[in-house]
Amino acid sequence: MEKVFARPSCLKDKPFRYCPGCSHGVLHRIIAETIDRFGIRDRTIGIAPVGCAVFAYDYLDIDMVEVPHGRPPAVATGMKRSRPENIIFSYQGDGDLAAIGTAEIVHAAARGENITVLFVNNGNYGMTGGQMAPTTLLGQKTTTTPAGRDVRSAGNPIRVCEMLATLDGPVYIERVALDSPKNILAAKRAIQKAFRYQIEGRGFSLIEMLSLCPTDWGMAPVQAVDWVRDHMAPYFPLGVYKDQGSAGKAETD
Repeated sequence: MEKVFARPSCLKDKPFRYCPGCSHGVLHRIIAETIDRFGIRDRTIGIAPVGCAVFAYDYLDIDMVEVPHGRPPAVATGMKRSRPENIIFSYQGDGDLAAIGTAEIVHAAARGENITVLFVNNGNYGMTGGQMAPTTLLGQKTTTTPAGRDVRSAGNPIRVCEMLATLDGPVYIERVALDSPKNILAAKRAIQKAFRYQIEGRGFSLIEMLSLCPTDWGMAPVQAVDWVRDHMAPYFPLGVYKDQGSAGKAETD
């Protein structure tokens, strides 16, 4: 019998401990499949900060580095400059990248560092109890905004892709979603392209993924899928925001 489905070699054979419906497990598999595809397992290093993202080291069978909250772009910069032959990616949530780490990501992008940033946007601080994050939608209820986010006191949600796309440094910025098979396949293509651009030395790439967090949203997983489609995607539109590296190159399957 022909085997048509298998666990990626750099994904550890152990069950995920994420909440039911969480998108991190899906993303871990995409990352593992991408690393296997390019044959870069021995030279890839992942960087994960505080938050649900930190569990990535439990599942990805590659070198992983834990860093303080918000600091992955700075650590990735130092690692890539000192070991340019390595493939360096950061795995960050919205509370990390778009709050305490805002300056780090903006300046790494502005410098055009040859790193890959994977940005998980689930609209809240997932690990610490579901508090409001910079990406929490207006009116969205969290543990720190029980009546819903109010623009008068908390301002507007930050659109990271749109902001970074105004800079000259990035080569590739795209926003995808992990809410359906079609969108998951699109996310896989985007992540593969971002890794390929780093392998080719093209510069800074960031892939933002709209991700489910049913537990902290207080929803069943099916409701969370609808929330991404009906509420998150209209405010955070999917699509390519910058791509300066695709001219003359075939797209990754």
